[in-house]
Amino acid sequence: MLGYICKYAPIEIFQSMGVEIKRIEPSVTNFTQADMKMHPNICSFAKGVLEDVLAKDYEGVILTTCCDSIRRLYDVLREELPDKFIYILDTPRITKDAGIALYEKRIRNMIEEYEEFSGRKFEENKLAEILRVKQKEQSISIQPGRPNIGILGARANEAISGILNEKGANVAFDLTCTGLRRKYLLEPDQILTGYTRGLLSQFPCMRMEAAAGRDELIERYAQSVDGIIYHTVQFCDNYSYEYAWLKKVLNKPILQLETDYTKQSYGQVLTRIEAFLESLSPSPGQDDIIRKGETGTMYVMGIDSGSTSTNAVIMDENRKIIASAVVRTGAKSGESAQRILKEVLQKAGCTREDISWIVSTGYGRVSIPFADENVTEISCHGRGAHYFNPAVRTILDIGGQDSKAIKLNEAGEVSDFVMNDKCAAGTGRFLEMIARSLEIDVDELGPIALQSTEEIEITSMCSVFAESEVISLIANNKEKADIANGICRAIANKAFSLMKRVGMEEEFMMTGGVAKNPGVVKAVEDKIHAKLYICDEPEIVGAAGAALYALDKFSK
Repeated sequence: MLGYICKYAPIEIFQSMGVEIKRIEPSVTNFTQADMKMHPNICSFAKGVLEDVLAKDYEGVILTTCCDSIRRLYDVLREELPDKFIYILDTPRITKDAGIALYEKRIRNMIEEYEEFSGRKFEENKLAEILRVKQKEQSISIQPGRPNIGILGARANEAISGILNEKGANVAFDLTCTGLRRKYLLEPDQILTGYTRGLLSQFPCMRMEAAAGRDELIERYAQSVDGIIYHTVQFCDNYSYEYAWLKKVLNKPILQLETDYTKQSYGQVLTRIEAFLESLSPSPGQDDIIRKGETGTMYVMGIDSGSTSTNAVIMDENRKIIASAVVRTGAKSGESAQRILKEVLQKAGCTREDISWIVSTGYGRVSIPFADENVTEISCHGRGAHYFNPAVRTILDIGGQDSKAIKLNEAGEVSDFVMNDKCAAGTGRFLEMIARSLEIDVDELGPIALQSTEEIEITSMCSVFAESEVISLIANNKEKADIANGICRAIANKAFSLMKRVGMEEEFMMTGGVAKNPGVVKAVEDKIHAKLYICDEPEIVGAAGAALYALDKFSK
């Protein structure tokens, strides 16, 4: 089996020779091999491909000259796998006749080398047969009754399409580096020439001369879909710039996903896509069997299973919170959910049979067996924030393991959102670690920060580096209050960047456990030059939103 990475790779050539050829889809836990064999600044995709190829039994790999990272990948693979067919096609930027002739020549050279390597023979008539079949497959796939999503940007992995299909959405088109929406041109007298012309006539990637026309093409394609997912590879700047431009000019909901091809990013990608789809297709109310308590009142429940705390709200049919509870999340989110279920039912004076519908949210939402439905924490925090204060437009949620900025419209619907990356910097876990270094309880960190008399800059928000920095400050006899204040201001700076990305609009609200930290709250308020609305129990906002989604099941 051969592997390839780029839509400009002539995969049909190898298929016509009876060779199995598969797009390399890296999904790794770490870059152990790549970090030893490649420069640290090489992009995560190239590193992921190297890890994948070294771990699997490929006959060879077909690369194209996408960028300098791929050129370096080719060098490393040639060195590490001298007995494999490692080939890089120098893809011309120019797609006119001269570029077509040049690329055809280079493809013929590749064919000759593979024939010598494998003993197989290439026949143009067999390529023509494949092209005739594939000509019929090229069309935009719009499916009525389902959210139709277009994928743009760079190298979207199969997990994105898989999640969309699993959640009932339709991938109408994929115009990324790995999307194969080709023009299969069959020219009977010049089969390979026509094929090459079709290869170079695809939706252009950013390195191609024709990339200048991407904006017009994107706008044309975007008209046919309900929303756009724009994928970028971490540190691939060209596509990040295009996303920033599209965000301003494209009159369609658009979600940016940045991945590094590690397995650890899957959970966050899933949450973002789910929230995006929820914003496109609000859940309609439907008739269900309504269970009522002894008083004749209908109750619903929302449970927010977070990394640090599990929170629950019981709400009646009049949208009144009857009871709420907050417990620490243990090693298993399902057990924490069972614990809080018992506690919140006791507080409300209800039984499980009195609850008509339960909606779960948070990172552990799928691990709650008694929940009737699950909704992403982004949608639930937006809904809950609007419930507590309908004037809120911008939400900052800092939880145990991630941070989010959410923008609401006047109706309280999520219009945009951004999340931090996998790093725990600036989250509740980060504060717990710093508190341990200062030998204080995490609940003391905020009040102590308010006593600061000297401004100390914390230069790194990486949890590991920040902890080392704090230890150095302690060794230099800096006051705990000043260190704590420096940490709070560093978190505020990170939060500010998230809020700017989503678009800051008053009024502001802060949710999550960190909203109980007065030092962080003050630092954020100083940064945004505005007051933060904080409800009495900021940890239950997501659970309240989940309860409201539960009530939707019975709305007429």
